[in-house]
Amino acid sequence: MSSIIRRLGASPRERGSISGANCPDIFELTDGNFAVIGTEATAQLESHLPKDASRADYERIVVITRETLLRAKADIPDA
Repeated sequence: MSSIIRRLGASPRERGSISGANCPDIFELTDGNFAVIGTEATAQLESHLPKDASRADYERIVVITRETLLRAKADIPDA
């Protein structure tokens, strides 16, 4: 099982969360993958996926804010 190496982008508090918790987040994992905390939206978005996209039963569609991804952009490795 991999573990979290680091957060990508600004922390929830830096993005304006008053409590600094319960906000979208992106993390780099020891195996090179990324973990995302977001709002579960599979039921709302699955029927809108492009025809060449699908998900496995164990996968979920999650939504993060635009600001979360844009603030993480500088921390996402090129390779």
